[in-house]
Order: sequence, then C-alpha cells, then structure tokens
Amino acid sequence: MKSIALAIDDASPSGIAAAIARLINSGDLAPGDRLPTVRELATELGVSPATVSHAWQALASVGLIISRGRSGSFVRAERTTWLPPRSRNLTELPDARLDLSTGTPDPLLLPDLGPALSRVSSRAGTQSYFDEPVIPELGALLLESWPFEPGTLTIVDGAMDALSRSLDLLLKFGDRIVVENPGFPPLLDLLEHYGTERLAVELDEEGMRPDSLAAALMRSPAAIVLQPRTQNPAGVSMTVDRARELARVIRNSRNAEHTIVIEDDHSGEISSSGDVSLGAFLPDRVVHIRSFSKSHGPDLRIAAVGGPKEFMDRFIARRILGPGWTSRMLQRILYDLLTDSVTVGQVSLARSTYRERQVAIASSLRSHGFETAVADGINLWMPVDDERNAVVQLAAAGIRVAAGTPFLSSPGGQFVRVTTGLIGADFDEVGGLLAAARTA
Repeated sequence: MKSIALAIDDASPSGIAAAIARLINSGDLAPGDRLPTVRELATELGVSPATVSHAWQALASVGLIISRGRSGSFVRAERTTWLPPRSRNLTELPDARLDLSTGTPDPLLLPDLGPALSRVSSRAGTQSYFDEPVIPELGALLLESWPFEPGTLTIVDGAMDALSRSLDLLLKFGDRIVVENPGFPPLLDLLEHYGTERLAVELDEEGMRPDSLAAALMRSPAAIVLQPRTQNPAGVSMTVDRARELARVIRNSRNAEHTIVIEDDHSGEISSSGDVSLGAFLPDRVVHIRSFSKSHGPDLRIAAVGGPKEFMDRFIARRILGPGWTSRMLQRILYDLLTDSVTVGQVSLARSTYRERQVAIASSLRSHGFETAVADGINLWMPVDDERNAVVQLAAAGIRVAAGTPFLSSPGGQFVRVTTGLIGADFDEVGGLLAAARTA
C-alpha cells in the first residue's frame, strides 16, 4: 500500500488512475494483485474517499481492475481466452457514459429491416442445394457498381470470411504479406494464425505510400491487403491517382510478379469517398471485397467478393465443401435493401450524418489546439503523448476509446482510435476532452 501511494504524485482522480495504470503496465502490479481499499488509499493520500473511488471507476471502465465486493479490488487477469490477442482489446466493453471504442456503426442510423423481412419471405428460395451460389438479380446489381469488371463475383458471410478464405488459397507458413500500418487488429491476428511475416507499409492522407510499398515489394510478398476507403483506424481513402501509382509500383516490381492484391472495402455504403480500386489498373491481380455490415447491419454477415476468374473459381469451389453458399434468403434481403427507395434514403442519410459528425469533431479539436484532417467513415486515429494515460484520463471523464497498440503492425508512436460516428451531440465537450487527453 505504501509503495502505491508513493507512486502517485497527482492526487486527482485522473492522476491516481494514471499512476495505478503505469504500475500495472510496468508489471509492478501483477494480475490478481489486491489493491488498497478506497478508504486506505484516501487516508494515505490525504484526499476524500470519493476522489479515490472515481479513480477506481476509471480503471475498472478500461478493464485494468475488477471489484469483488467486500473482498476488495484487484488487478484484472487476462480475459476471454478464446479470442485472438488483439481482438480481446476490442471486446468485453464495460459501461461508459460514452463508448467510442467499438468501431461499430450507430444503431440509430442503420436501416429498418422490418419491411425487407416481410417482403422477402414469399420469394426466398430455400429448397435447393444446387441453385447458383449467388441469386442472379443481386449479382447483376452488384456488377453495375463494381469498381472494375471482375472475372467472377460471389457472396460470402462478411468481410472477415472473405479475407480468411482468400488468404487460405494464397498463403503458406512463412510467406510474407504486405499490410497497412496502422491496420485492422482481427486481420493481424489472422495473419499470425497463418504464421506469416508482416511487411508494414505506412499511410498518408491518400492511403498506402508508394515508396513504402515499393520497399516492401522487394521482399517478394505473396499478397497485399489494403483498405481502399474509410481505412480502419486511420480514416483515409485512396484517390484514383494513388491507386494508379500503387498499381504502377506493383506492375514494375520484379519481386511482385505473382503478388495478389486483396482490397477490403468494409464501409463502402457509408463512405463519403468514391469506390476506388487497383482492379481498374490490375484486373487480373485484384480481389475486391465489399461488406454491407456497417451500412445495413453487422448481423447480416454478408459481403460480396469479385476478382480474377481462375482465383474466384477456386474460392467458390473450396467454399462449396464448407458452408456451400450464403443463405439465399439473406441475399434476397440484401437485394431488397439495395433497391428499396426508403432504405436507400436511410443509408444516404447515415452517410451524410457520419460526415457531419466527423466535420464537427475535427472543428472542435481544432478549436482546442489540435489540428486534424476530417476523417472518412466512423473512426478517428489520434496521436497522443501517452496511450495508456490518455485512455485512463478519458475513462475518468466517462469516455471509452480504443488503445492504439493493437492496430500497429510495427512499433512507433502512441495513438488512440475514437469512433466519432457514435458522437451524436456535445461535440465541443468531447473534442475538448479528447484534446486534453492527447497530453495526459
């Protein structure tokens, strides 16, 4: 108890929470260690029990400690062992006044599925094992808006299903694969499962940097995985000029003659940017994934995949030996959602609302001294002086954000990811708290 008190040089709630977080982060406090009671530490520090209680609440809200009633508070042990390492940081979220850690869409901005569900029942084909994997009208509709002409297009159970099945066909243990830095934690966990070596490519405001990609290609990667728009977590979108330049770099690399590009367009329908693809310049080497989870509902678990015919034929054939196809009933529902004028209007409103929220929070941050570009989509990637302290300070104010470390493919810098798409009001207050946490 004495050592804990001595480690605290700021006896405010956020100062106490930050000091305890440092002790946990350094290993001085180990999982399972019992913390002093609120009254004990308050007496040691000469503050009110309420001050320590607020600090304990902040630490509990970010999952660092756990209360066991009369037994006391303890440093929390590892949780949810069935989840991959980085994914654990994005789940089991405790209560917060404003939870901006999830990377999920605003439930109030998702379209109403009721009308589509009522209309689809009489038309859904649920009787046959042998129909085509994609219902013809949905396939035709998707091809009309695809960013290049794919050899074949199919439907799968979400973007991660598409990524996993594509990588199954491409990767062998020890292969190298190009990824964005920062990138999407579940993808990084998946690549560790495959036993691959990640080649991290840096980003700028237009996506992957051509010079960084060129350096990575010198090591003969089997694949490149990128997010063409609303990059998670950075919120940047690729321009046509950047896509053309990246395609040129790939085409001219002697070490990338057989490298396949996989594009994860996970937020397409709510992105304020156009659907840009390297497939427009390298149609025989690009697999493009378009998910409808963030625009139409995460539990739909549906995405489209299009790419070179030879690759996609192998993709579809292997899937036939597993789930076979994505429910044609779900496909009918998606087709209804994409063609119903009311639903189209709801998604359009969501897209413009997310954009307005990004503009509002960027304006607030600038007014509090932090210059930042307006991000695309629903997330903001924010540099901070100390990641752990920023997370704890915001938690003390009732705001939960995601720590940046799980998103990084290579170490460097301190960040937090903020799901600004969930901020519906009080932009100036939230912006002020975010700006203050940068230097926590």
